[in-house]
Amino acid sequence: MSEVFDGYERQYCELSANISKKCSAASLLSDEEEKQQKISEIKAGLDEADVLIRKMDLEARSLQPSAKAMLLAKLREYKSDLNKLKREVKRISSANQDQAAREELLEAGLLDTHKASADQRERLAFSTERLNQSSERMRESRRTVLETEQLGVSILEDLHQQRETLLHSHKKLLEVDSAIDKSKKILTGMARRMSKNKWIVGSVIGALALAIILILYFKLTRH
Repeated sequence: MSEVFDGYERQYCELSANISKKCSAASLLSDEEEKQQKISEIKAGLDEADVLIRKMDLEARSLQPSAKAMLLAKLREYKSDLNKLKREVKRISSANQDQAAREELLEAGLLDTHKASADQRERLAFSTERLNQSSERMRESRRTVLETEQLGVSILEDLHQQRETLLHSHKKLLEVDSAIDKSKKILTGMARRMSKNKWIVGSVIGALALAIILILYFKLTRH
């Protein structure tokens, strides 16, 4: 569905219900001046409704075929509803009420004089139903947005916790690397000392062996 279409639809339903109420009120007025003023307000509302119908039509035709077909079918109902309102205004504003009633009967195929008020009630019920449906869709959209926002916040919190864990692990690795470097230096120092001590021991042994040889030599040469 289209949120833009839903917005236009909501405006139209509210406007249609308002026009229907004004038509009912105008038909009961006996003062001609008040009636003409009310009719002027109704006609302004009809012009606004025409604009909303055109906007809904353009929006519906810009959508994918699956959504477009459903919205265009709904739009046909709104156009029919608007035409009924226009006929009702024409009937009310006509100077010759009898002539207007005959034209309406011929155009709409009505069978009795009470059909007009029945049509008004039907349009009002239809507009109210559409308005409730639009409100429900708007609530569903808001609920979906809130759920998506909550999910996004939860994901961000998880990512933050994972980042903290990675930073902590990185710090531990740095500490381990530092300890390994220290151990490596210690082992290198020990190896050097062992090598040095090995040369010293070898030198002492060599000196002792040389001394023993000299002692034996001197003893043998004296005899």
